[in-house]
Amino acid sequence: MAMQRGSSTANTSGKAATSAASESYTGRDSSTSGLGGRGAHTPRYTLGLLQTPRSSADSSGGFSSGGARPGSSSGEGFAPSRAAPGSRVKPLAPGRGESYFGDKSSCVENTSTLNLTSSSSVQGLSSACAGKPPLSSSRSVCRNHTPLMGYSVTSSSAVSSHTAASVIVAVVEGRGLARGEVGIASIDLKSPEVILSQFADNTTYAKVITKLKILTPLEIVMSNTACDPGNTTKLFSLITEHFKNVTFTTVQRKYFNETKGLEYIEQLCASEFSTIFMEIQSKYYCLAAAAALLKYVEFIQNSVYAPKSLKVRFQGSEKTAMIDSSSAQNLELVINNRDSRNGHTLFGVLNYTKTPGGSRRLRSNILEPLVDAETINMRLDCVQELLQDEELFFGLQAVISKFLDTEQLLSVLVQIPKQDTVKTAESKITNLIYLKHTLELVEPLKAALRSCNTPLLKAYYNSLEDTRFGIILEKITTVINDDTRYTKGCLSMRTQKCYAVKPNINEFLDIARRTYTEIVDDIAGMIAQLAQKYNLPMKTSFSSARGFFIQMNADCSTLPNGQLPSEFTKITKMKNTYSFTSSDLIKMNERCQESLREIYHMTYLIVCKLLNEIYEHIHCLYKLSDIVSMLDMLLSFAHACTLSDYVRPEFTDTLAIKQGWHPILEKIAVEKPVSNNTYLAEGNNFVIITGPNMSGKSTYLKQIALCQIMAQIGSYVPAEYCSFRIAEQIFTRIGMDDDIETNASTFMKEMKEAFTLFATHFLELCHIDALYPNVENCHFEVQHVRSSAGSKEKIAYTYTLSKGYTEEKNYGLKAAEVSSLPSSVILDAREITNRIAKKILHRQKSTPEMMRQRAVYQLAMRLVQTARNSRLDTDSLRIYLKGLKKKCEDSCTAPRRNDEQK
Repeated sequence: MAMQRGSSTANTSGKAATSAASESYTGRDSSTSGLGGRGAHTPRYTLGLLQTPRSSADSSGGFSSGGARPGSSSGEGFAPSRAAPGSRVKPLAPGRGESYFGDKSSCVENTSTLNLTSSSSVQGLSSACAGKPPLSSSRSVCRNHTPLMGYSVTSSSAVSSHTAASVIVAVVEGRGLARGEVGIASIDLKSPEVILSQFADNTTYAKVITKLKILTPLEIVMSNTACDPGNTTKLFSLITEHFKNVTFTTVQRKYFNETKGLEYIEQLCASEFSTIFMEIQSKYYCLAAAAALLKYVEFIQNSVYAPKSLKVRFQGSEKTAMIDSSSAQNLELVINNRDSRNGHTLFGVLNYTKTPGGSRRLRSNILEPLVDAETINMRLDCVQELLQDEELFFGLQAVISKFLDTEQLLSVLVQIPKQDTVKTAESKITNLIYLKHTLELVEPLKAALRSCNTPLLKAYYNSLEDTRFGIILEKITTVINDDTRYTKGCLSMRTQKCYAVKPNINEFLDIARRTYTEIVDDIAGMIAQLAQKYNLPMKTSFSSARGFFIQMNADCSTLPNGQLPSEFTKITKMKNTYSFTSSDLIKMNERCQESLREIYHMTYLIVCKLLNEIYEHIHCLYKLSDIVSMLDMLLSFAHACTLSDYVRPEFTDTLAIKQGWHPILEKIAVEKPVSNNTYLAEGNNFVIITGPNMSGKSTYLKQIALCQIMAQIGSYVPAEYCSFRIAEQIFTRIGMDDDIETNASTFMKEMKEAFTLFATHFLELCHIDALYPNVENCHFEVQHVRSSAGSKEKIAYTYTLSKGYTEEKNYGLKAAEVSSLPSSVILDAREITNRIAKKILHRQKSTPEMMRQRAVYQLAMRLVQTARNSRLDTDSLRIYLKGLKKKCEDSCTAPRRNDEQK
């Protein structure tokens, strides 16, 4: 394994209420009270059956079904292809994020490596290109795609929010001399942010694959020339191989145009992020990818983004550590290898987020940890303050948990639909209510942060002082009723949308709402009369799919002839609960829907006018979204610390962990895992770990990598003390011992430059410590225990790491002895093994001079480390240095004493 550095509030003014259980209509009254001074009264019912909201309106009635808005592009002539000749494509499965690193191949625990390489050993990437991009090609794989236009922001589970793929990615590669220079542009359909990347990659395209794995795309767009028959590019082949369940779409090469891409960015990028222009002006490939991406998204979404509304960010590879896809899979960072629905991952250990944005940020940080120690320490300062100040912790957590998906809210608000339908109208009205709800949380969030002390939390408090939050909320409250709230339940939310706009703003709207109220009251009254007529306990219920219907709890034996009266239709029964309707109720539901469409149409016109007025101020929500997601993640780190004895990590030029343990294993195991120490430094950067199968070697390597990642994202770490060196690349490799021979050059390079922990069954490798003074041997201890009968011997695993290499040898022979192999074969194998071992041992015998040089080298390295990092007082330092001297002298004289004894 290698690490390379480098509450819903009840309305008090008479608004109709809903409850989780269906309740009977309480009777009609000739008088109707206003709603918070509203001109139109609301229905007097308390109905229920809260279900997942669905649009119950069709796309007709009061809305244009035709043309695009003036100035918008209709996408004419843009015809993406989704057919892949000769490609086998799996259908897109639910829970798309679960396919991330989803190759569940098993690994043989023979040779495992943990490698941490310093930034000095990592060569910089060349991002310059010599000319405009001669764009290359692509092929396509196809799946039916449902555009995500018209959705509303909902309060979904933060734990599962990352699993729903919604990212569209465009990829393009240079040709000729520029081959290997790759541009990537991506946009999340739930977040109005375009991320641009451009970098040089090698022939394996490891960086491209890793980047795409992190993005977990819903769809990948490439040039149609990449899949030309007989001339398919290697990049396209590798991407389709690694992303078999992802839709591939090809568009004509002309849409990968860097000039058009720059125009798109200049037109759509919000002024707060205008510094992006300096970064991307010469990044031709990512600009070309951006052009194709934005054109394609406009095509599939049937909408355009409002001018100056998007956050555009260039994401270079130098600001975060690279974790290749196989390492992320081996470490089970976000997906459990045995069960993708299982939460036994690093993400599961740390995820106590309350918002979808916080969950997404945590996932992103785990897969791309920071490499800037200053930023990491700022996060750690925040976590420390949250742990020390309970009032701050619980106050922030209470406010953060009320936020909806702010990023998705922004995405909906800045999109301008090309057609006005009931669905888009309802979505805009809903999201304006969500916007009001979000802005009303700014002041409580400021109040929770007011007494904070750390610089980052203070900076967030100052950001919330932005006057634009108040300006937007003031404009909204001039049109929207003060008591309009985000509520749970489809009927309750429908009521909020119907009566969102204040009375007397539109006379026809007030009339339509009175009509709607009368219809609803008539429905409830009709059902009450039916209940009286048949002497049955009927009550009015509602669902988004059926509208208003009748529900009744009754035993079948109480019904005449065991059946409901003949006028009732669409009867369903679950246990003793009947649900049904009638022809009259169906007609009244249709009248109700028609009235509702009129209300939505007129409300939509008012909302659109209001949104036009607040667009110039809406960019402050990007800031709010960033603050909420970051605070949510930091609160999650603090929460995880309260459940286990984690400590704050330090950052030096060494890797030192005292009594550290595996964070995921701790969550699974009944008892706390065995703790072990780790120490690597510049002069002691390669540790060979030996021990029998199942003794804990691979688990230990993964533990070190997980602790390193936790420290780099700003979390506390499972240990009594820990110090880390910033790593820019983190690799875990688990494979056969034969890999050493085939990858000898890589092995030697890692041994010289990286922090490397190398687990092996080749005990002969342990002797290289005589040749390389930076190599140290460690092993996992085991105990031999005889059975009560005394005839058989078993191995008891201690999972404890000790100095030196293991005395356990010939694991394969011991496994063969308990197998059905003939004893003669085993005896021959043992004899051959002994002869080979004697020859190797003779060649690798250390001399006293070699041992002396090793002792002097290690003393020098320890002195350098002490000079750099020591915080000891004078007396303690003197004692420590005397100890180093004595250890060196003992190491130098030990070989001489051994020779004299022999």
